[in-house]
Amino acid sequence: MLLVTGITGHTGRYFLQELIDHKYEGPIRCIVRETSDTSMLDNSGLNIEKAVGELTDQDFLDGAMVDVDEVIHIASIFYSTKVIKAAVKNNVKRAIFVHTTGIYSKYKSASEEYQDIERTVKQTIEVNKSEIQLIYLRPTMIYGYLNDRNMIIFIKMVDKLRVFPVISKGKNLLQPVNGRDLGKAYYQILLNKEIITGDYILSGDEPISMLEMLELISNYLNKKTFFINIPLGMGVFMGRLLKFITFNRIDYIEKIQRMGEDRNFHHDAAKAGFKYSPMLFRDGLKIEVDEYLKSKND
Repeated sequence: MLLVTGITGHTGRYFLQELIDHKYEGPIRCIVRETSDTSMLDNSGLNIEKAVGELTDQDFLDGAMVDVDEVIHIASIFYSTKVIKAAVKNNVKRAIFVHTTGIYSKYKSASEEYQDIERTVKQTIEVNKSEIQLIYLRPTMIYGYLNDRNMIIFIKMVDKLRVFPVISKGKNLLQPVNGRDLGKAYYQILLNKEIITGDYILSGDEPISMLEMLELISNYLNKKTFFINIPLGMGVFMGRLLKFITFNRIDYIEKIQRMGEDRNFHHDAAKAGFKYSPMLFRDGLKIEVDEYLKSKND
């Protein structure tokens, strides 16, 4: 049996659509909350069993993992330690964890907690002498739907602001990945049983600078936007000043520093391992901007 967490979330729904489109025949147990919208699960036509509970509840997870052979953990990385404990306890054979490229950031607040979580996952496997096959999938900045909490923020800001500040001339590189491509990748690696362990980055087609991305958004919105440069040093100074005058309650220093950090990562291993092939960023962005404009007019 396959167990899936996060299937009612945004990228989880794209994965579910892949299962539906390919008429996946195996039994699937999906962990959902009482408040989750399960209409897509209920109408999928698949062999789905719902396990209603919270990923914070270790006893619930232990029970949900009974008779499971494989788990795909799409929900937050912050539940990974509890998920791996349940998987190891129930002798699950294969675990696919969707984590993040944020672990590679040179800034402590963006990476340290992720590193601690993965150390705990590794220790859990080693201490219990488990033979579970662990695979990490690491998406870059995820976009492609109106509540993605990433691209939609930039779209809304460019739509509202005629003068837009960018750190360090917007030269830092990004490589956003569309949620549709993630859904396909999860399905591809689920079927590829030859991959038993590994670490796979799931990035967009090509790197793009922050400024190029913002200009593309502006063009799709049919807006005339003026981008002004804020040197990184000045941005950090303003962040420190804000932290000082708010008595440390507001601390954006590392967030500002990350605005000057390259966050582009190649996906060669995923391409070779399971034929990962993401869509063109400009095509995926156009879909999201069009959906945003439609939602404004509805």
